[in-house]
Amino acid sequence: MTTDRQSPKKIGKKPWPTKMAMEQVYSDKLWGGPQYDYYSGSGSHQPELVLPYIEVVREFLNSFEHPLSVADLGCGDFNVGKALVEHTSSYTAVDIVEDLIERNKKLFQADHLSFHCLDIANDSLPHADCALLRQVLQHLSNAEVQSIVEKLTRYKYVILTEHVPHGDFDPNLDIISGQGIRLKKQSGIDLLAPPFCFKAKSAEHILSLDLGKQGGLIVTTLFSAEPQLFNPHE
Repeated sequence: MTTDRQSPKKIGKKPWPTKMAMEQVYSDKLWGGPQYDYYSGSGSHQPELVLPYIEVVREFLNSFEHPLSVADLGCGDFNVGKALVEHTSSYTAVDIVEDLIERNKKLFQADHLSFHCLDIANDSLPHADCALLRQVLQHLSNAEVQSIVEKLTRYKYVILTEHVPHGDFDPNLDIISGQGIRLKKQSGIDLLAPPFCFKAKSAEHILSLDLGKQGGLIVTTLFSAEPQLFNPHE
C-alpha cells in the first residue's frame, strides 16, 4: 500500500482506530480515485514497482525444493499477491478491511488460497514459513509496529518492503496510523533499529527501487531465521 493523497486527519485530533482509518481509505477512494472499486495504491499497481518485486519474490520462493507456505500480512487488493500464489504450498492473505477481504474471496480462488479479515497488530497471525509485509508497516504507529514485530519471530522468513528516504535518515519516527507514512518526516521503518530491534539471524536487501522525483526508495529486505541468505544475484 502507498499514499496517493493527503490524509484529511490533523495531528491535533484524536487518532481513529486503524481499522476505521483504512476503511475510510477504501470507502472514500482516497487511493486511486472513483474509477476503482478497491485500490491499494500506486505501489501495488505501477508495473515498474510491482514487476521487479514479483520477480525477486518468485525467485526466492522457487529456490526451495519443497514449496513454502506464505502469510501475506496486509494483502490489500491482491494485485501483487495473485502472482505469487502458484509458487507456494499454501497462501493465507489477510487484511484489516472486511469488505475488501470479501471482495478478494470472490475474485481470487485456488485450492491452497484463503483470505481472512485480521488486525495484524492485535490478532494472532496465521502460521506459515514466510511472511510478506509489503508497504504495510509504514502506515502504522510505532506501538502497532512493535506489536507486530513481536509476533514475526514465528516465521522462518520475513520479506518486508518499505518506502524510505534517500541517504541517511532518522529511522522509526512515530506517526498516527492511517494512509500517511514517515517520509515527510525524513524517516522510514528500520526493524533492526530502536525501538524495534528485530532479532533475525540474517538480513539482506534483495530489491531497491529508486522513485526519483517522487522521492525515496522502495526497499525490500529478506529477514531469515537461518544464517545463510538467499542471493537473488547468483
